[in-house]
Amino acid sequence: MKEKKVGLGLESPKEKCTDKKCPFHGEINIKPETFVGKVIKMDVSRTATIEWIRNVEVRKYERKAKKVSKLRVHNPPCLKVKVGDEVMVAKTRPMSKTKNFVIVKIIKKAE
Repeated sequence: MKEKKVGLGLESPKEKCTDKKCPFHGEINIKPETFVGKVIKMDVSRTATIEWIRNVEVRKYERKAKKVSKLRVHNPPCLKVKVGDEVMVAKTRPMSKTKNFVIVKIIKKAE
């Protein structure tokens, strides 16, 4: 497949893939809405689950509470993401019932 520019200042990976849902080598376009999270689970069907912690203010008690947000994302084979990696995900069109995001960049590898 042909390599394309995806925007957001991202460079395409050196390894090529034949995945149609890959933002770098496939037909998927990404939108500027992005999140950064940690991969906590991988599936066989090129799906990963990421989570990130956010602080939410609880007005009643005048305190802040930690909440965990989770997302199901598409994992392109050319990025070679593993559990524990910190990744950046971008919004796309719906790819399945639960997947609307795709991994576009590995920020920090797991040790």
